Amino acid sequence: MAAVTPIMVSEYNPGTARSLSRLIEELNRLPGIGPKSAQRIADHVIRLPAEEARSLADAIQEARDSLLFCDPCRNLTDASPCEICSNPQRNQEQICVVEERRDLVAVERTRAYRGLYHVLHGVLSPLNGVGPEDIHLPQLFDRLRETDSPFQELIVATNPTLEGDATADFINRRLAGTNIRITRLARGLPVGGSLEFADETTLSRALSGRSALE
Repeated sequence: MAAVTPIMVSEYNPGTARSLSRLIEELNRLPGIGPKSAQRIADHVIRLPAEEARSLADAIQEARDSLLFCDPCRNLTDASPCEICSNPQRNQEQICVVEERRDLVAVERTRAYRGLYHVLHGVLSPLNGVGPEDIHLPQLFDRLRETDSPFQELIVATNPTLEGDATADFINRRLAGTNIRITRLARGLPVGGSLEFADETTLSRALSGRSALE
């Protein structure tokens, strides 16, 4: 069977101006944005009033230049520690481990959890060459090993996928023998799903029905 040659974005846009083609190409690099979607977004952007287009470009540049990792939780923030870590009204004895920033947002939307977080920015995936040092697991274990660590419970809220489960198992093994209670979100979440697409009711029930990792 002959190899299939991938279609370049430019092939969807014959006769397109160079600057517009470049915009489409760059948009196509974004996750979930295919060539046709990139073209539609580009067509919308170039029709924006000049002030709105500059505001969009400035917002992208500002976010890229000013965002940093919160020292304790590794969430993206404008200043460290972030608003959650510096809030004394949060439960200082609970820490919820999530894969990505968007998962933290999903949990916060439920209003069912008022503890602290740790954002891994990925999951273990040996087949893809992603090990513990490639995500923010060392920082998590450092937080938990601090002599004055207040944490009594660690909620592992990685997604119910093979990689998410492998990450949860790794955390559980590394913390075996400690006094920290390690729990996993209840299986109210669909296997293979993602927290960011779960509705608030499902995610709230998963939080309430979490169980100990064994």
